[in-house]
Amino acid sequence: MSLLPGGMPSPARDLTGYGENPPDPHWPGGAKLALSFVVNVEEGAELSLLSGDERNEAIPEAAQRLEGVPDPGMESHFDYGARVGLWRVLRAFDRHGLKATFSCCGRAIAATPLLAAEPHARGHEISAHGWRWEVQAGMEEATERAVIAATVAAIRDATGERPVGWHSKSAASVNTRRLLLEDGGFLYDSDAYDDELPRRLPGRAHVVMPYCFDTNDMRFAPGGGFLHAEDFSRYCISAIDWMLAQPGPGRMLSIGLHLRLIARPARMPGLEAVLAHVARRPEIWVARRRDIARHWLSLGV
Repeated sequence: MSLLPGGMPSPARDLTGYGENPPDPHWPGGAKLALSFVVNVEEGAELSLLSGDERNEAIPEAAQRLEGVPDPGMESHFDYGARVGLWRVLRAFDRHGLKATFSCCGRAIAATPLLAAEPHARGHEISAHGWRWEVQAGMEEATERAVIAATVAAIRDATGERPVGWHSKSAASVNTRRLLLEDGGFLYDSDAYDDELPRRLPGRAHVVMPYCFDTNDMRFAPGGGFLHAEDFSRYCISAIDWMLAQPGPGRMLSIGLHLRLIARPARMPGLEAVLAHVARRPEIWVARRRDIARHWLSLGV
């Protein structure tokens, strides 16, 4: 860490990035946009006294938050994603012939292996999303190392294949990326929100894949900005079409989904509209995140 005039610390942050002239990603087939659908699988990994955790989930699906007593209602909201949402979302992607990355919490998969096994069997990518659904910032290094190992093991046991991608809930720790590199089996992580193109870590075969929270069904939460299905589809399609219309090299966009959120009947038409829109646009490369990361490494940039 360098010092600014007056002795103020200056953290090492890259606020320049690719600048005004980003590299041409040369997406396959001459595509103008690489589009990544990420389905977050967290059902069974939420914090719950009923599951033996130290507290209940801090962000319940209902406005009421219970402290010090079990909250079966909160668990039931999450259960909907596994019991109903999984199948509804899988059928939607099947209908449009598109593939996604299912970002899975290890404890969810250890408890219900089908949550990873079924998407994997249909050709979707299974990536890692931590063990419990919790923020890793501030986590002890030894604990975080164990979390990574346990998550990898749970996904491997359920699918027969280890995950090559990682995404921390909201905020990674200062150690996360180093621990992922030490593991040696990760191709990419999505712990960045700062760009619209991937980047390779210097001297490493590891890609940082940007993610985003605006084109994301989490905004159906109270005050999040989405109320109707059309709010979600109009916003996502607007982002897609605007990016396609821009001159210069192509970019990448992520659309985030959650089984317990987007799968509600009044919201599914929004997802269906987005899938239908992109399925008929040949200038869009809808790809699993591992495929985008591998393509980026092949560019040598």
